[in-house]
Amino acid sequence: MTTSGEEAPLRSNDDVVRVRQLVRVAASAAGMSLVDQTKIVTAASELARNTLVYGGGGAVTIEQVTNPGGRAGIRITFRDEGPGIPDVDLALTDGWTSGSGLGLGLSGARKLADEFELDTEAGRGTTVTVVKWAR
Repeated sequence: MTTSGEEAPLRSNDDVVRVRQLVRVAASAAGMSLVDQTKIVTAASELARNTLVYGGGGAVTIEQVTNPGGRAGIRITFRDEGPGIPDVDLALTDGWTSGSGLGLGLSGARKLADEFELDTEAGRGTTVTVVKWAR
């Protein structure tokens, strides 16, 4: 896995650990504070685990990005071809979980990122993209 925008598989717990490490490196390279690095690493960890557990595995892309004002950031996209999310509003509710987790995955990631986009449909899979900007 690299931070060059190449898609990499997300199929095991080892891949989740690698995502965390790569996101930390990318966030540091973007000039993020330690607090913001921790926020985006936490969001990425939750989303990677969701991709693995609920989506049956998938892929992740980590990209360095720059906004029109020249501010650096990173964009992380998680894709799976799992069952999709039948009730997005419920899935984004704080504390709700479809499993044995704490219910912090999607709603937590949304709060920790500066931008959050969710594209899902039952039976079609899920794509979640988060962006964090250096301050």
